[in-house]
Amino acid sequence: MWQGADAVPDAVYLDSAATAQKPQAVIDALVHYYTRQNANVHRGVYTLAEQATEAYENARQTVADFIHAEDTANIIFTRGTTESLNWIAQSWGGTHIQAGDEIIITIMEHHSNLVPWQQLALRTGAKLRYVDIDDQGLLDMPAYRAMLSARTKIVAVTQVSNVLGTINPIQEIGQLAHAAGAILVVDGAQSAPHMPVDVQALGADFFAFSGHKMLGPTGIGVLYGKMALLEAMPPIEFGGEMISKVEKFQTTWADIPWRFEGGTPNIAGAIGLAAAIRYLQAIGLDKIRDHERALTAYALDQLKAIPGLTIYGPQDAAQRGGVIAFTLNGVHPHDLATVLDTQQVAVRAGHHCAQPLMQRLGVVATARASFYLYNGQADVDRLVAAVNEAKEFFQQ
Repeated sequence: MWQGADAVPDAVYLDSAATAQKPQAVIDALVHYYTRQNANVHRGVYTLAEQATEAYENARQTVADFIHAEDTANIIFTRGTTESLNWIAQSWGGTHIQAGDEIIITIMEHHSNLVPWQQLALRTGAKLRYVDIDDQGLLDMPAYRAMLSARTKIVAVTQVSNVLGTINPIQEIGQLAHAAGAILVVDGAQSAPHMPVDVQALGADFFAFSGHKMLGPTGIGVLYGKMALLEAMPPIEFGGEMISKVEKFQTTWADIPWRFEGGTPNIAGAIGLAAAIRYLQAIGLDKIRDHERALTAYALDQLKAIPGLTIYGPQDAAQRGGVIAFTLNGVHPHDLATVLDTQQVAVRAGHHCAQPLMQRLGVVATARASFYLYNGQADVDRLVAAVNEAKEFFQQ
């Protein structure tokens, strides 16, 4: 499905959950901005500045259409998923959460969707509660239902786990959260690049994702929020461009979304993200999802055949994204990844910014292979062969 050149000839790149490779269309969009449109936005009245502003705001429209947001005003550009989630915790959470309130997250969360809520609870005296998983790596929905109460104010959950690959039932989670009077925050870092996303159909009150995981540049991300919630959020970064009027002793804010985008934004990043989205849309997110599901099913079957290898997460590819975390008996994941690298197979090794999940699984780390539209069965075959070679090497 990939139309660009390989990043490294003969290398198998299986770390797209960390960051994705970039197609030429995205690189060209960045070059075009810097060579033909380079000017600041929302400021100058000269032609170049107006062109830059138009490209930047067109990118916002592209993002809004991509996730089926109600309006472009619901889209705030950030540095990435981490900053987006921190914005919610610090601004909306800091304004609305009090001692005795409860925040529900899951044990499978990435630290970006865990630490901000942990720190919010510590600051306010709220209680942080964790929904567990079952032995298949699926969310314990009966436990979640029992956990909800009038004290629940925030439910924050990843749509797709970056370790287990588990695809969580966001619509059901959101309906239950809303029935309890809570808001739903969705970490879409591992879903937006790989499957169709409709934030309105999901019932997400907030939705966050990063550009670099979906073929776009680093340093650009998105925070979607329902307008009523955004209006109830004070800005937490102050300076130029996010103001309407500044007087000596008071300031009024610009309209949403610009009140949350102080200073010079990542203009090139937004333009590059829009180019990445157009690239993905030209292929089709449904096709990308189908491709990854088939590839993951193939990889699960091949890896299961290796003696001593343990796979974490759902065993059915229909229940997971294109992520497979695994361990090999007697071999530390870092050592395994190092040996695989000598075979030019790039996988991640470590706790994957999910240490509470590692504790729940009873491991200190795992190796992780993650797939994207540019991977195929030949890549899986190379992975399996490299793991088998590593197994023989460590058994000597």
